[in-house]
Amino acid sequence: MCEAFININSLCFIYYRVSFMNNQKQQKPTLTGQRFKTRKRDEKERFDPTQFQESIVQGLNQTGTDLEAVAKFLDASGAKLDYRRYAETLFDILVAGGMLAPGGTLSDDMTRTEFCLFTAQEDLETMQAYAQVFNKLIRRYKYLEKGFEEEIKKLLLFLKGFTESERNKLAMLTGILLANGNISASILNSLYNENLVKEGVSAAFAVKLFKSWINEKDINSVAGSLRKVGMDNRLMELFPANKRSCEHFSKYFTDAGLKELSDFARNQQSIGARKELQKELQEMMANSEPQKEIIAFTREEMKKAGLSEQTMISIIWTSVMSSVEWNKKEELVTEQAIKLLKQYSPLLKAFTSQGLSELSLLLKIQEYCYDNIHFMKAFQKIVVLLYKADVLSEEAILKWYTEAHVSKGKSVFLEQMKKFVEWLKNAEEESESEEEEAD
Repeated sequence: MCEAFININSLCFIYYRVSFMNNQKQQKPTLTGQRFKTRKRDEKERFDPTQFQESIVQGLNQTGTDLEAVAKFLDASGAKLDYRRYAETLFDILVAGGMLAPGGTLSDDMTRTEFCLFTAQEDLETMQAYAQVFNKLIRRYKYLEKGFEEEIKKLLLFLKGFTESERNKLAMLTGILLANGNISASILNSLYNENLVKEGVSAAFAVKLFKSWINEKDINSVAGSLRKVGMDNRLMELFPANKRSCEHFSKYFTDAGLKELSDFARNQQSIGARKELQKELQEMMANSEPQKEIIAFTREEMKKAGLSEQTMISIIWTSVMSSVEWNKKEELVTEQAIKLLKQYSPLLKAFTSQGLSELSLLLKIQEYCYDNIHFMKAFQKIVVLLYKADVLSEEAILKWYTEAHVSKGKSVFLEQMKKFVEWLKNAEEESESEEEEAD
């Protein structure tokens, strides 16, 4: 028994010894404190922009105001210097002469140059030449595109830290870059910064920017770029909330020589009001509110927004036709349309007191029936219904038939209306004949 006890002890001793040795083998090496510090120091040196800045500043000082030489220097330097890593530093120097600290002030502890955008002459021609320098640089080194756009966004946020002359130069340059497609209009988001708006910096900057942008292109191009990034309806936000009106915007930019921008903003405001009005009308119809109330509400909103009756009848037509879900079968959709339009004929009649309004409605019907293929055969029935409901007059229908129609589905719709138009003409001739006899 004593012998068995000794064997057990021996086995335990062997087991624990093997386990200990295995644990020793599995231990992984760890980094020492000294090595960690070395790596951190190396990393700091690797990202230090001092040497990069000195190289760029030295090159700019040598080229001076010769922007062709500047463009060539920057092109050649890209092969030797790390533009990808130091893009922000590079653009800071080209714009302000040195690295910018938060807020827009120049860092005191680094070399600067007097040959940069902010020290250049304040005129459009000089800014166009600077835009070419940036354009050539980014075309040569495509990877700088994103960094350049981020730089412009940052510079716009720093506007308060710059002088008025520096802001003017930056505004003109930005307008030219936007016109040339070097940057996206989304950078204008930076101008909606609360402090910049409150102090009037954003609006003043926008005047110079839009002037140079429109000078390079035209208002239609500007409008297209703004729409592309959803900025077309945000121009009012350049002003504080208490001045954010169409009248104030119009006066400010018209007085600054930008009437086309003021007209564009007014038009956008009108479009926004129309969309909102259409939405409200559809809700009233969905809630089956009395037509007298809908008419009164519409007249009031029409007056507020300064809308013409022709514009209003188009909105009403769209609202009525959007208020239901249409049957997909052609033979049923006509019945459904006739029933709906019969119901809302008093509303349509209330806003067709002028011949031009009747023609506007006829053109809307024509376009709608053409754009919605299930309604192609319904056109004549809709027009006849509205004629009987005294919404459309025979004069308006005849004018539409002979000269005022549009090309959409022209042959189909004119053919549909042929017999009814002939009937109208005969009725008109008979009426004239009766009048003559009476005389």
